[in-house]
Amino acid sequence: MVKKTFLIIDDDRIFCDAVKDHLSGDAVDVVIANTAADGISACAQRKVDVVLLDQQLPDAEGHSLCPAILKHNDDTKIIFATAYPSFDNAVKALKAGAHDYLTKPFELEELDLAVERAFRTLDLERVERLQNYQSAKESEETVIIGGSDLADTQRLVQLAAESESPVFITGETGTGKNLVAKAIHYRSMRSSEPFFGINCAALPENLIEAELFGHEKGAFTGAVATKKGIFEMAEGGTLFLDEIGEMPLHLQAKLLSVVEDKKMRRVGGVSVFPVNVRFIAATGVDLENTLGKTFRKDLYYRLSVIRIHIPPLRERPRDIPELCSYLLKKMGIHDVRLPEDELSKLMHYGWPGNVRELKNILERAAILQKGAELRPSNLLGKTMDFGKPPQQDFSRENGVITLEELEKRHIRLALDKLSGNYTRAAKALGISLSTLKRKLKTLA
Repeated sequence: MVKKTFLIIDDDRIFCDAVKDHLSGDAVDVVIANTAADGISACAQRKVDVVLLDQQLPDAEGHSLCPAILKHNDDTKIIFATAYPSFDNAVKALKAGAHDYLTKPFELEELDLAVERAFRTLDLERVERLQNYQSAKESEETVIIGGSDLADTQRLVQLAAESESPVFITGETGTGKNLVAKAIHYRSMRSSEPFFGINCAALPENLIEAELFGHEKGAFTGAVATKKGIFEMAEGGTLFLDEIGEMPLHLQAKLLSVVEDKKMRRVGGVSVFPVNVRFIAATGVDLENTLGKTFRKDLYYRLSVIRIHIPPLRERPRDIPELCSYLLKKMGIHDVRLPEDELSKLMHYGWPGNVRELKNILERAAILQKGAELRPSNLLGKTMDFGKPPQQDFSRENGVITLEELEKRHIRLALDKLSGNYTRAAKALGISLSTLKRKLKTLA
């Protein structure tokens, strides 16, 4: 359950403590601000659901704060409270955006009713936004094509969408880990909030920390202004950490602290900010073999509460006809078809680049080939026998080759298919560029 935040802006400290004691619980987090300035600062630092706002504050009149509160949280519900009731004050409050109006002193039952009305309105608005988002995003972001071979994956995606627990996705490059992460987000109660993804392998080590945590002005050379990090920008939503196995060890420790404590500090800063994001991590390599070496065990177990594995395309060839149809339609290609013999060839190809490779080859075929029929297999090269599944060469003693020889051949095959491009080959193999170079030296 996502806790709702209730902010009290009132200079009466005894009153604030009494309300906090009454409302605090598993479902509500109560925050107190005794001045208008502190109240606006609290709204800037976190998403606030409901504000109990006193009309007379030491540094401002309550109704004058509404534009600033709604600027930070445009769906926040404001309950005005005043010890000086008047028609004029009531009109000012309603015009400023009040959801309810209470006269001090009031009974706690009155407050409960006002808070219940505010939360109910908030929930109804969010359900409506969720429905709108789901209808708009379902076809774009959450469609996972697959039959019985993907049944377990589909089931876990739905269970993850109904939960708030961290998710860990595994699968080779090109299988659709990003798609699965988005499917979880857009089917969840956080779907109307931001989805942010970061590829931990794509950023230099010295930039990942600043991207995640943000930084204060002057924190390092080039930090000419304060910048929010992804943790803050994804507030209320989902943060997808792709290729998390490439995250440096010192940052893994900081990430673990954020996951457990739900708090963070910008680089070079002293203020602590609350973090309300849902974590989804992914990797294309087997992290369990690196636990305690290049990846922290405690972080792995904390992030992998729900584990989802996406099988490679070669293990589910029956999905290829449906995938081809879906991908062609998504590319806006409706006036061509794939003959049965062509589909058979595609179903017997190994697809080292998985669905990403299939999409790219279909797009290339649509551009380069003319006519009503597409023959993408013609673009896959001449080395593959499409009439039957790829066969292994058991030419060694006892009909078995060594794992070292098999690994060497597979790496060479990847490099040959990708024109010797080390970076693309590393991605296709699901390993880092440095790992690929190290293997080439040891296997030479």
